[in-house]
Amino acid sequence: MISLCIIFFYVLLMISLSLFMNCLYFIINDYVLLIEWDLLMLNSSCIMMTILFDWMSLLFMSFVLLISSMVIYYSNDYMSDDKNLNRFIMLVLMFVLSMMFLIVSPNLISILLGWDGLGLVSYCLVIYYQNEKSYNAGMLTVLSNRIGDVALLLSIAWMLNFGSWNYIFYLESMKMSFEMQFISYMIVLAALTKSAQIPFSSWLPAAMAAPTPVSALVHSSTLVTAGIYLLIRFNYLLINTLLSKILLLISVLTMFMAGLGANYEFDLKKIIALSTLSQLGLMMSILSMGYAKLAFFHLLTHALFKALLFMCAGYMIHNMNNNQDIRLMGNLLNMMPLTISCLNVSNLALCGMPFLSGFYSKDLILEMVSLSYLNIMIFIMFFLSTGLTVSYSFRLVYYTLTGMMNYGSINLINNNYLIMMKSMMGLIFLVMSSGSLLSWLIIPTPLMICLPMKLKLLTLMVSLMGGYLGYELNQFKLSWKNNNLINFNLINFLGSMWFMPMISTMSMNNIFLMMSYYITKNMDQGWNEYLGGQSIYNFMKLNSKKSNFIELNKLNVHLMSFIFWIILLIMIYMY
Repeated sequence: MISLCIIFFYVLLMISLSLFMNCLYFIINDYVLLIEWDLLMLNSSCIMMTILFDWMSLLFMSFVLLISSMVIYYSNDYMSDDKNLNRFIMLVLMFVLSMMFLIVSPNLISILLGWDGLGLVSYCLVIYYQNEKSYNAGMLTVLSNRIGDVALLLSIAWMLNFGSWNYIFYLESMKMSFEMQFISYMIVLAALTKSAQIPFSSWLPAAMAAPTPVSALVHSSTLVTAGIYLLIRFNYLLINTLLSKILLLISVLTMFMAGLGANYEFDLKKIIALSTLSQLGLMMSILSMGYAKLAFFHLLTHALFKALLFMCAGYMIHNMNNNQDIRLMGNLLNMMPLTISCLNVSNLALCGMPFLSGFYSKDLILEMVSLSYLNIMIFIMFFLSTGLTVSYSFRLVYYTLTGMMNYGSINLINNNYLIMMKSMMGLIFLVMSSGSLLSWLIIPTPLMICLPMKLKLLTLMVSLMGGYLGYELNQFKLSWKNNNLINFNLINFLGSMWFMPMISTMSMNNIFLMMSYYITKNMDQGWNEYLGGQSIYNFMKLNSKKSNFIELNKLNVHLMSFIFWIILLIMIYMY
């Protein structure tokens, strides 16, 4: 019997290939398709469903479906012991469907449906294993994302000033008036929460409580990239504004913070999650400078190697009896050579190794940064964050490949999970070749970037220095023998994302949840009830009793009985 995973794998793969072919046709002919479907017509008002097909939406959908198909195929092996595998696959498909809905929508209402669909299904997937840690991570994820949902709702309400929610027609006029810039502020706030930028970064590593196939999907092409994609669509509102400068500062700080945090983390999945956060900061920063195509280019290449990185990590965790601590790994190259080779290729693509997919987008981004008018702080933090990326990648390689195996001796480690290996092999060729292909598709006209030799080689030198430092600083002799070199308070600060998870959870518990509790008790269940629903209910109840009393004609009976008792009392008194 063919499993549900295999069926959906082939279906999604076929749809992905057809979308990619359509994307090529749209690019060659410079073609855009806008479909409007009348759902309801009432007097002069009509409710329409609008769908936008252009090269960007088709290409992104193609990549999302390709990665989703590989992840679902991978899940057939990884989640084979799960009794609720079909439910898991359905949740993943709902997740992908929500992302599709968000990609093709030029309308804020339909974007909200996809946006909230992502938030709801991601919560269901984060709490999938149903333990206390998963529930806490799920609550942190969903409450952080609700802020962005509210911002999107406010922008929908404010767009009523235009008479339509099709934002794609109003981007120029939104920029003209100051009061309409409120929409751009709300959209940026929504994107910051969904793409986990400072100060909403703490939910992204916490979301690692989800199963690894979900992490591969969420951190490559769906949930966290939704905010970036929304800002790419709204990029006209960010050119030469104060908002773009604020966004640049926030995203560069996020990139720097995530790079530092990953160098002190020992959880394999959290290291890769922090690397996602770092790359999201890179995309957001180049987007705030006005290079939307470059941000989209890096979004696609990053999706491929990050999905592969998570698949390799999941394979390693699966083989080591669900152990995620990199200190207990070692000498894995001899035990699972194919998996480690895939891990190294995706790691090198993440570092921007020449001629892998990450190189084409990352090197171009850093050269455009060198070419732009930036202050020295942003410039240094950009290149420092690039060095930190290579540093934590080589640290990961050092812990997993070199030395001896530090895990239990009676542990069978092999490459026998064929379905997992096939899904990883499907992505490895794309990781090696997609950068060149996408660079010709997205940027068909070659750009002339004229830089001095020192600036041109700066990216390569920073990467080499970062890799060397990552290897040297994480050798055990430096960590254990020279304890005076380690400031444990500093490590605690840097390794915990500048205390952001603690601040997020404590402020939620002590401030926002208590405030909402008092508002609920005093307003919703207090004065609102007393002056509102309950008061109206009591008033109506009393009046209905009076009218009922009159309508049932009991007045005469009661009057006669009243007169009778009066007469009786008078007679008794006179007697």
